Amino acid sequence: MLFRQHDRCWLAQAPAKVNWFLRVAGKRPDGYHEIETVMARVSLCDTILFQPTTDSALTLRVRCAYPPALRATSIPESGENLVLRAAELLRQLTRYSGGAQITLVKRIPAAAGLGGGSSDAATTLAVLNHAWQLRLSDGELSMTAAELGSDVPFFLARSVWAKCTGRGELVEPLLARVRQWLVLAKPESGLSTAAVYRNCQVEKDHRAIEPLLAALAHGDAARAACHLRNGLQPAAEAQCADVVRLKEEFARLPVCGHQLTGSGSAYFGVCRNRRHAAACASRLRSRGIAAVWTVSTC
Repeated sequence: MLFRQHDRCWLAQAPAKVNWFLRVAGKRPDGYHEIETVMARVSLCDTILFQPTTDSALTLRVRCAYPPALRATSIPESGENLVLRAAELLRQLTRYSGGAQITLVKRIPAAAGLGGGSSDAATTLAVLNHAWQLRLSDGELSMTAAELGSDVPFFLARSVWAKCTGRGELVEPLLARVRQWLVLAKPESGLSTAAVYRNCQVEKDHRAIEPLLAALAHGDAARAACHLRNGLQPAAEAQCADVVRLKEEFARLPVCGHQLTGSGSAYFGVCRNRRHAAACASRLRSRGIAAVWTVSTC
């Protein structure tokens, strides 16, 4: 994430992510699933403005900046929003008495598998740790992040690419020498992460991730795209006809590889370069897809 201070305000960019690989390894006693995944940050970002205050009030204002067709899923401005939950958790942990006025500009759609809420939470932890001068260590922030959600620790890591295990909270940065252009699409419908996981199948192939990791380590994006895998996609397709349609539309494109990200409903294709991604995006828009972006890993 990127953030900077201007006078008494802090401005931050909270990036989305895509899953290049996701294997469901089993069900855990705590009700979560054990997973193995490779994630990469991408250039689609929410913007968050933080203005610390001396009183204890924590307020959040949300502005939606993504296409109108995606706005059926409302973004709460109350305590259930992960931004406010992250800020409140920091205060409880440190007994800090101040507050903040927060404005969140949403460009990452909800119910998409893009990690927007998790990224917003991680950004809130990182920025307020500085703005409130709390001086929490990276380890302390990471443990706090894991309490908020499985993907939140990934966004705190200082790495574009990472392999994540456990329920997703155990993060191993990858030194992948790959900057890749993607075409990203989101239908009007969204998907519930919990519902998709309830209907997924466990995969026992422990070595399935190795070809992708080897390709990324060698900076071979074309070979990496041949090893895309998402064990949640069959369950998502069974619940959402729009995911099936996106798979069919992407199959008609000259992309290097394509799949669902996370639990969906967003879908992405790996492209050769920026021009190729723009051309693929134009074709998808002409077919009436609700929202289409060209993005890069960043």
